[in-house]
Amino acid sequence: MSELLSETALDQLFREARTFNAWLPKPVSDEQLHQLYDLAKFGPTSANSSPMRVVFVKSKEAKEKLSPFMSEGNRAKTMAAPVTAIVGTDHEFYEKLPQLFPHADARSWFAGNQPHIDTTAFRNGSLQGAYLIMAARAVGLDCGPMSGFDNAGVDAAFFAGTSVKSNFLINIGYGDASRDLFPRSPRLSFDEACRIA
Repeated sequence: MSELLSETALDQLFREARTFNAWLPKPVSDEQLHQLYDLAKFGPTSANSSPMRVVFVKSKEAKEKLSPFMSEGNRAKTMAAPVTAIVGTDHEFYEKLPQLFPHADARSWFAGNQPHIDTTAFRNGSLQGAYLIMAARAVGLDCGPMSGFDNAGVDAAFFAGTSVKSNFLINIGYGDASRDLFPRSPRLSFDEACRIA
């Protein structure tokens, strides 16, 4: 049986974690990116479909390539972040199902059924992007997830010739709590958001 995480761990993952807009000038290593993906990949997806594909934008050249596609309000913070993860969704994820779900012919559940492909890809790729955020927090990194970019431009620049489409972006690094950190916004109570049937 699993044990409840410590209060410190729960604070780091949920209660004290914030969406950062400013970043300390501290690099994020390739090893840390491998580490956070190697945690995130274990989050559940339908039929282990695992449609998320990620480009970790780190280099000056890659940041300059990304910059024109950012909305005005997101450009500066994205350029300042040590890493920006482009969380994409592979709409041909089902081609990997013989590898990922070998105990059934899961590929046949999707091939030729574009509405089912698109719904499954978007839902599960979004879930995996959330797992990526939690994994980054678990390894001591801060995140700034966002929309506010030209999806078609990003797709042409980073996913050309593939079946991958961008979903959302996550700035990753060490957040600067002294700058541009808004007070925590309210959340809905259990009774406002949930019911037990």
